[in-house]
Amino acid sequence: MTAHTAGPPPPTGKPRKAAVAAWIGSALEYYDFFIYGTAAALVFGKIFFPSSNPATGTLLALATFGVGYLARPVGAVFLGHVGDRFGRKRVLVSTLLLMGFSTFLIGCLPTYDGIGVTAPVLLVATRLLQGLSAAGEQAGANSMSLEHAPDDRRAYYTSFTLSGTQAGQILATAVFLPIAALPQDQLLSWGWRIPFWASAIVVVVGFVIRRKLDETPVFEHEVAGQGPAKLPVTILFRDHWADVLRVVAAAVIASVSTIFTVYALSYAVNSAGLARTPMLWVGVLANVVALGAIPLWARLADRVGRKPVFIGGSLGCAVLIFAYLGAISSADYTLVFVVGILLFGVVYSATNAVWPSFYGEMFTARVRLSGMAIGTQIGFAVAGFTPTISAAIAGDKSANWVGVAVFTAVLCLVNVIAVATGRETFRTPTADLGLKTRKSDHAGASA
Repeated sequence: MTAHTAGPPPPTGKPRKAAVAAWIGSALEYYDFFIYGTAAALVFGKIFFPSSNPATGTLLALATFGVGYLARPVGAVFLGHVGDRFGRKRVLVSTLLLMGFSTFLIGCLPTYDGIGVTAPVLLVATRLLQGLSAAGEQAGANSMSLEHAPDDRRAYYTSFTLSGTQAGQILATAVFLPIAALPQDQLLSWGWRIPFWASAIVVVVGFVIRRKLDETPVFEHEVAGQGPAKLPVTILFRDHWADVLRVVAAAVIASVSTIFTVYALSYAVNSAGLARTPMLWVGVLANVVALGAIPLWARLADRVGRKPVFIGGSLGCAVLIFAYLGAISSADYTLVFVVGILLFGVVYSATNAVWPSFYGEMFTARVRLSGMAIGTQIGFAVAGFTPTISAAIAGDKSANWVGVAVFTAVLCLVNVIAVATGRETFRTPTADLGLKTRKSDHAGASA
């Protein structure tokens, strides 16, 4: 393994500007990504797979949601290379344009009744484009905000990326609230298209914001000292292969999000007989709570460390998923709202608050974006198919919700093991992050 030495610290960044840009950009980017999940749960099974029975149609629609995650590891390799060689800003502008273009195209697609089997094929193709874009979004925004942040507030400033993601979910769900209230024939004919067409506005706003971003001083300092890495991925797997594997295992915690926002919504509406609008409101309110919870958890992680907050959130999710799916099966709206907000708004927010800093701090600036992108996107690819796997576990009548809860809890425990066996980095100076030959992670000294 190549020995590394830390040079002089990079110049001071602009943490507030970077955090705000990351927040707004991620909110707009993930609005595009998450409206697909809502549409897959409520609409796509009926208009793109109508020849199947209802349960199979829903299963196929949820599978197309997972396809977007399947494309993300491929996009992570390419966009990670671009970000570590040419800069974080270039990635953030590119991902926004690609996401907006592919999302607008989905709204223009003809349905199965119009062109037959070609319709779901085109749907999968556009979802793949969304996945390629999302592959670099969070890693780019997290690298940008982490490298602008002061040493003792990295968790706080990087958490703005995930707060933005939650805001994108709020926006996506809120747009579907009036759409879901339309009569069934209008919803299935033209209503579902409106949120996808609205992405054109999203792209314009996001592009104006991101083109004004400054490159991070950490990246510029790295390039000035050693020049850009010609093949960052080769350095990554030479020096950080174990860290990449750890991020992959830890990132499966995102399964809680996909099961909550996609599978549970589909289960509640299509099997348990709950109304669409109240279930959409559960997601909206949980994400509103998360907007306040995420920065608070991040502040705690800057004081006590990444690992206690991360592990506590994961264990809490493993327990509460049983209560949430049980509440849905009992059709108790009050319990659904209370447990849903506690699970996704409060407890899951602890994991979202910490992983942007915890993952990014495993890598040096030279390969940080590649390491975060490749590691998270492989883990997220697993999470993307958990709604499909959960639907298969539950069966045609979705009676086996306990099996789905056990499956989710096991994934949470995978995360706990990965995080618990990792290094604690909250006291390590930014210039020393990712260096393998330290005397002490806490002191940040490198041998």
